Amino acid sequence: MSIIAVWCRHKDDNIIGIGEKIPWYIPSDLQRFKRITIEKNIVVGRKTYESFPNRTLPKRKMFILTKDVTYEPSDANNHYTVKDMKKLKSVEDDLYIAGGASIYAKFLSKAQFMPDVIVDSVFLGDLEDLDGKTVDISASVEIMEKKYFKLSDTYIEDNVETSIWIKKSDFVDQNLVKNIIATIENK
Repeated sequence: MSIIAVWCRHKDDNIIGIGEKIPWYIPSDLQRFKRITIEKNIVVGRKTYESFPNRTLPKRKMFILTKDVTYEPSDANNHYTVKDMKKLKSVEDDLYIAGGASIYAKFLSKAQFMPDVIVDSVFLGDLEDLDGKTVDISASVEIMEKKYFKLSDTYIEDNVETSIWIKKSDFVDQNLVKNIIATIENK
């Protein structure tokens, strides 16, 4: 099993949200995320899960990390609540980490769960003016910059710069990386 983190953050301040919303709307970024994660296992926190339309993304298994053991997902056949992330070790297929900020931090702070690959998308534009507390992933970005190396290719589309980062000193499945790159390149 490989672990892949996928995020889109704002340049300079690493904001991924304001209040309960993403402070930009870029259809091509959403499409890239959907292409990368189609038919994959996605790990999200409860708030991120609830931000998806109808609390689902078709053709994906979803693992919702939550402390609420009574939390009921919208699709009991394909969505699972997980209180202890150690239980994710029993998942055979790759895991795609899709947020929020506390979920990224949990994975990047535990050696046995550190992603093998990070798909780092950076929005270069201005944030929408929204009310609410800013949510940033600065701590996760700092870990990425220390413990990962950036592949040389960078992809720019609609004011979003996307690069692939690989964990240092570990074997990373090259077919996985090639598939992610092909998915990003094939719009």
